[in-house]
Amino acid sequence: MAADENFPVDTSDLDDLHLGRLEAPESLRGARKLFVVGGGRGGVGKSLVAENLAVYFAQLGKSVVLVDADPTGPNLHAHFGVPASREAHNLEEGGDAALKRALVTTLVPGLQLLPAAADAVNPAPPLRGGRKIRWLSRLRSIPADILMVDVGPGITPFAIDMMLAADVPICVTVPEPPAIETTYRFVRAAYRRALRRTLSQDRFRLSMMERALVEFGVLPKPLDLIRALAKMDKGLSEIAWMEANRLRFHLVVNQTRVRTDLELGASMSELVRRHYGVFLDELGNIEHDDTVWVAVRRRRPLLTDVPTSKAARNIERIARRVVALTAARKESLAPPPPIPAADLSLYAALGLSRSSSDEEIRRAYKRKREMYATGGLPTSSMLDDTDLARQQALLEEAYDTLLDPIRRRAYDLSAFPETETPRIEESPRPALAAEQLLLKNELLREIGPDSEFSGALLRKVRESQGIDVMEICQKTKITRTHIDAIEEERFSDLPAVVYVRGFVIELAKFLRLDPVQVQKTYLRRMRETGP
Repeated sequence: MAADENFPVDTSDLDDLHLGRLEAPESLRGARKLFVVGGGRGGVGKSLVAENLAVYFAQLGKSVVLVDADPTGPNLHAHFGVPASREAHNLEEGGDAALKRALVTTLVPGLQLLPAAADAVNPAPPLRGGRKIRWLSRLRSIPADILMVDVGPGITPFAIDMMLAADVPICVTVPEPPAIETTYRFVRAAYRRALRRTLSQDRFRLSMMERALVEFGVLPKPLDLIRALAKMDKGLSEIAWMEANRLRFHLVVNQTRVRTDLELGASMSELVRRHYGVFLDELGNIEHDDTVWVAVRRRRPLLTDVPTSKAARNIERIARRVVALTAARKESLAPPPPIPAADLSLYAALGLSRSSSDEEIRRAYKRKREMYATGGLPTSSMLDDTDLARQQALLEEAYDTLLDPIRRRAYDLSAFPETETPRIEESPRPALAAEQLLLKNELLREIGPDSEFSGALLRKVRESQGIDVMEICQKTKITRTHIDAIEEERFSDLPAVVYVRGFVIELAKFLRLDPVQVQKTYLRRMRETGP
């Protein structure tokens, strides 16, 4: 059906398939949580993230089903050393017996794999409309605690719908412009599809939105579309803005090597919130590690093959944040903030309030300048040359004006003659905040007067406080190599005991722990288990 003969709209599956409601009826529901990994180009590590998150949850004692739903090249079976499936599973029509036959037991207790038909002579037709609903309803009926789905790359309707239906949708990217561009494109495409679903019962407003899309000529930024709709219909723009605030994806940056790679996730999250108006919350990063390649060669998941590797530890932390998010997630009943104006104030440009000190202004300017640097990774495809130059000029103006007391006073009087500007917070990091809350609750039970402080416990305390290793290095002058060795209890990489005692005492002071108890118990562990 078309909303307008000049603006045809594909609504074949929009009436029955609404954002966040792509679920089975209560009588069929079995799985408690649905996690979906996708949202990027091929080869960025979506299978790596999906399979190892599934392994992590299975090791926690959960019953997990890992679903290979990648239509472009299903290969999760090879990561577990099981044969490729030759049968196209018809989940929406098959009974319990057919579903049970389709599930494959893996080497990880509690984890089953639902492989795709990689070698089927007659592969299943694409999932559309009612078939998609029946397929996911049947998938949800699987008796498991967690469903982990790898939907593969691209912005196909199936991939977007699965991500929109997930309890925690996870996008994976790498520090390369093509991958970053694909991630941004996915967010824009997902917003367009979500808004179409919301308007599917209002044909007149749906037609207006399609007309606006045609006028853009490209897949627009959500905020640009919202502002364009505001000129046509205020009520429509408010609906579109509410939809933007409902949309929340999570981001994993894979194959990080240098400092700028480690900061990429936070920068992308902030840029998407500021320029798109939707949420792309940073979950964490996975360091470049040759053990990943080794595990793939051995056809074993990384967490079971090399659980102590850097990449494995990164994935475990991401998994903890997913656990924390699902435990802390609550639907916000508060109305969304006003639609942001196209022209930011100088304070908003730096993400600060009018009460910010000179030192806060300098730090914010330095961070924003790196984020909006010409040729920088975070702005790949996000801003064209004109918009980037405009943002850079705004940062320079904000820096020069707000650090000059006379100019700052004059600007405040002209821009805010009567009302106080509310504080504009930096882009929130809910995954990090949820993880810290979870760790603090655990530490309340673990730390007491007689606690033995291991390297793992010291790391847990540090992470619960949201402290990065480099921050400790800068304050205490202890090298990162030595702090990593202390946390990982690589005693052979540490210097003489007299130096280690000093390191541990300074570390305990920085973490606000009892220095005497920490150094006494840690050095005892070092003497008993070290070389």
